[in-house]
Amino acid sequence: MLLSKIKSLASAYKEEVIANRRHIHANPELSFQEFKTAEFVESKLREIGISEIEKKANTGWAALIKGNNPDKKVVALRADMDALPIIEANEVPYKSQNPGVMHACGHDAHTASLLGAAKILHGLKEHFEGTIKLIFQPGEELVPGGASLMIKDKVLENPRPSSIIGQHVMPFIPAGKVGFRPGIYMASTDEIYITVKGKGGHGAMPETFIDPVLISSHMIVALQQIVSRVANPKIPSVLSFGRVEALGATNVIPNEVKIQGTFRTLDEAWRGKAHEKMLQIAHGIVEGMGGELDFEIRKGYPFLKNDPELTARSMDAAREYLGEENVLDLDIWMAAEDFAFYSQEIDGCFYRLGTRNEARGIVSGVHTPTFDIDEDALEVGCGLMAWLAVSELSKA
Repeated sequence: MLLSKIKSLASAYKEEVIANRRHIHANPELSFQEFKTAEFVESKLREIGISEIEKKANTGWAALIKGNNPDKKVVALRADMDALPIIEANEVPYKSQNPGVMHACGHDAHTASLLGAAKILHGLKEHFEGTIKLIFQPGEELVPGGASLMIKDKVLENPRPSSIIGQHVMPFIPAGKVGFRPGIYMASTDEIYITVKGKGGHGAMPETFIDPVLISSHMIVALQQIVSRVANPKIPSVLSFGRVEALGATNVIPNEVKIQGTFRTLDEAWRGKAHEKMLQIAHGIVEGMGGELDFEIRKGYPFLKNDPELTARSMDAAREYLGEENVLDLDIWMAAEDFAFYSQEIDGCFYRLGTRNEARGIVSGVHTPTFDIDEDALEVGCGLMAWLAVSELSKA
């Protein structure tokens, strides 16, 4: 039985998958700078025996595993490879050797899992029909997103997959379990860059300056009505400002204030209207108080939608592989993922791989200096991806 063969190989390859993950973790590279990681991935693919490998988007790869009757159906599996500008606080043998850069979002686990799945699938290619396209992608963490560049570089062509499956670690789910959500799952994301310009001066003489700090505070508060009083309450939306930089002093009013933030939602039509309303409110407040405004919205990833039928089939396959009790239903997640670009082009299923282990203290969230995973999860990570791919190939 193919399922038992995949489970057996996932167990046999577990230590190799862990070693690959640790190598990638110790040698992290930032978005679109994954040169050594890309070399490592290519070397591992060739070591497995996979020869149909094509470079995409400078530091990405597309590779093919052809089973019997390879033109029958094509399914893609995707992993991202980039790390984050974070100083790692973990004291582990595989700690980052690149100061200030860390795999704090689990992309090392994603890449290692897909390499493991590739080895399993290559070894079993006589046992399934169709083709599996492996996508190793750069730059998930940075707008415009490596997925969009991979698509521009025709990663979804020659051959074109009918569907794509991706997994992402989830530190809130125990290792050994996975989570799925059909339909809309993750939010769009836009980056906001604002400069409020005034006229600086001595804090004791307000009649001589135009205070960009005061103007900025009014603007930030006013912009919150985008979510609280303009958005349809049935459409989740988030507007947050995480950086406000006013380089004055206790008695020095600066000439300008720089602000950075993010807007996220789950509806593309409302997204566009929200952008217009933000500009309208900000210009009204700032100019009405005597200041000048630069307001840039950098449009990022679209919302991520999981095809309901593909996701239902994937959940059924996951239950077969892991058991009913280990397949969870997920809620909407307002974080963003550039897998969304693929899901806008073809049927997509993006699911979560549990990596939490409270007994071992592995509980930190992603994007933190202490993030780590229970590496036992990698056996599920590689085996389940392989099983989902061959299960989907078997469906008409």
